[in-house]
Amino acid sequence: MTVSFSKDHWAAPYQAYLDQQYFLSLNGLRFLCIVAVLWHHAPGNGQVNSVQLLERGFVGVDFFFVLSGFLITTLLLREERRKGAISLAGFYRRRALRILPAYLLLVTAVSVYWIGVKGQTELLGLVPYYYVFLANFLKSDIPLLSITWSLSVEEQYYLLWPALLILLPAATRLRAAVLSGLVVLCLLAMLGLGERLDLPRLETSQAIFVWPSMSYAAILSGSLVAVLLNHPTGFRCLWRLCGWNGAPVVLFAMLLLYLHLTPESLLGWPALGMDMLMALCLTSLVMREDHALRPVLTFAPVARVGEISYGLYLYHLIGLHIANELAFFGGLAGPQAKWAVTLVYPLISIAIAEASFRSFERYFLTLRVKPALRKGQPATSR
Repeated sequence: MTVSFSKDHWAAPYQAYLDQQYFLSLNGLRFLCIVAVLWHHAPGNGQVNSVQLLERGFVGVDFFFVLSGFLITTLLLREERRKGAISLAGFYRRRALRILPAYLLLVTAVSVYWIGVKGQTELLGLVPYYYVFLANFLKSDIPLLSITWSLSVEEQYYLLWPALLILLPAATRLRAAVLSGLVVLCLLAMLGLGERLDLPRLETSQAIFVWPSMSYAAILSGSLVAVLLNHPTGFRCLWRLCGWNGAPVVLFAMLLLYLHLTPESLLGWPALGMDMLMALCLTSLVMREDHALRPVLTFAPVARVGEISYGLYLYHLIGLHIANELAFFGGLAGPQAKWAVTLVYPLISIAIAEASFRSFERYFLTLRVKPALRKGQPATSR
């Protein structure tokens, strides 16, 4: 297929991209990410050892990072374009209303259960780290809260990147260069530069604070894509690669093949390559709304699971715990129990997340938007 890449060919899509208030396929992408995470923690995962791709559900978190970096940076850049400046207070208010209610509910409820009800008082010293989003530095975890390390990575990013974006001049090349440099630093950290330089590190009885590594490279990759797409030159370059209708199919197939063929350890350069491929997959979904995967990613049940994926991520270990208890009391054991739990626990987790969204989270989401704007203006990010 021959495609013309004249200015007229990409100018209209670029304007449509800038005008797009809500990216319709991204809840479907969230669905794919959370399904990967659910499979990663499923007992049935341990029963499949011959296909490497099926052992890499954990990369769903990395894709969540790429998506988060893209959306947050896009919102900030569009606010800057629209108002001439970025409001840190407004940004932190929106993020707090989205992240904190369900997160604090989870941390408090689980801590009370394991420490107060189960009597595991030795876990008490871990609790403050969860409340200040430092779980990614902990030596151990309160049961059912191990997944909160990723929330800590995101909150640390939210704390630093918007302020840095404000301080940087509004020059796309400079911002892209800074983000690229930060990605390289993360790569060097993963390759052991911190140890080679003998950098100081702070250690407490509960945590070890070290130089950040690849966890941040994924979220920075998403931010880099947002910066490039926001500028006509960057958009034009990426349009050549990701702007055709079938690009998502090809790029997602390449990502799956990459995950299947890369070395067993996804550290260092393999992780960076994965992040870049994920960023290109995301780009192909947001550059145009009429791509080949849209019917799948906007299918109502898929989109709904994606919409509640934040709560589903927070609560899915609780769903797994409940399913394991049900299997035990039901007399199931061995592979039969593992596959039964694998099938049932996602449904329990979805039910919990749906209840949380409808009865708790949605109230706080409505507070993020000023009353005059609550009607008819969908947000770019949730």
